[in-house]
Amino acid sequence: MKVASDVLAILGEVVIDGTARRLPAQLDANLYARTDKVLQAAGGQWSRKAQAHLFREDPSEVIAQLCRTGKITTVQDLGYFPTPPAVVKQPVELAELQPGLTVLEPSAGHVAIAERVAGAGCVVDCVEPLEEHTQALSDAGFTRTATTSDFLTLEARPHYDKETMNPPFAKGADTTHVTHTHRFLTPDGLLAAVISDRADFHSSPATRDFRALVEQLGGVMEQLPEKAFKNSGTLTSTVVVLLPGSQRRVEHSPAPAAVAMPSKPPAPAKEPRPPTEIAREIVRDLAEAQRHIRALLRDLERLPGTEAKCGEQLVFDLER
Repeated sequence: MKVASDVLAILGEVVIDGTARRLPAQLDANLYARTDKVLQAAGGQWSRKAQAHLFREDPSEVIAQLCRTGKITTVQDLGYFPTPPAVVKQPVELAELQPGLTVLEPSAGHVAIAERVAGAGCVVDCVEPLEEHTQALSDAGFTRTATTSDFLTLEARPHYDKETMNPPFAKGADTTHVTHTHRFLTPDGLLAAVISDRADFHSSPATRDFRALVEQLGGVMEQLPEKAFKNSGTLTSTVVVLLPGSQRRVEHSPAPAAVAMPSKPPAPAKEPRPPTEIAREIVRDLAEAQRHIRALLRDLERLPGTEAKCGEQLVFDLER
């Protein structure tokens, strides 16, 4: 996110008090809201009691860098959407976790997935670009390591047994993250990720390459329920993708087919009706039609200037 010049000017005048940062003066509502957004993106939280934005660690370096560059990374920039509880279980269960396995979660966000992975008895390493998320992961105590870094810049070392992830969706970042993450997987390992369903149909070179990788490795992609991330702020349709290591094949059964309901026994065939009965029914219907026509003719005769002879041609005798 690009930071406006008037916000940068305010940040250059903040009062430093340990890990707290106090704004220099009373600001108008609009300027305060924009400044608060930047300070929150930098890891600060407004404290009414302290009348300052409080940080977990000294934010001097972070604020100095954003003042130099005029930019700061926000969760919106990253396309980050927290993994809903109903979605968390998908990659965790499909990853076939067992106690003692090492698991990598890149772009980890908060603790939603890491908590479930650790609960399965696994050793979890997390990488996260936002300091506030890294701190939350560390404080939760579920991880062996929680590193603040751009995961895509890390050198791949294939030593993880399993990988679980919900990478950012923005601008195709999810498939890029999954592809890089797979390079950290052992040959007999397994990766399970929740990504945008654009990976399953989009025609960009990157998504075509990703589908080719999935096919080459014998992986699978399965659609998740519609609006699975609605409570997280996006209606993006999603899939879960399974990618095995180079020496493994995915042993994943397709969804069971719908159970066929027992059908009712066919109704017994009716006996054909005699032709004479059918003929009598037709005659009755025609006689009924004749009565209606005669009533119509009587009504026409009452109209001035109407000659009934024209209508009488429609009447025919069926009483023979």
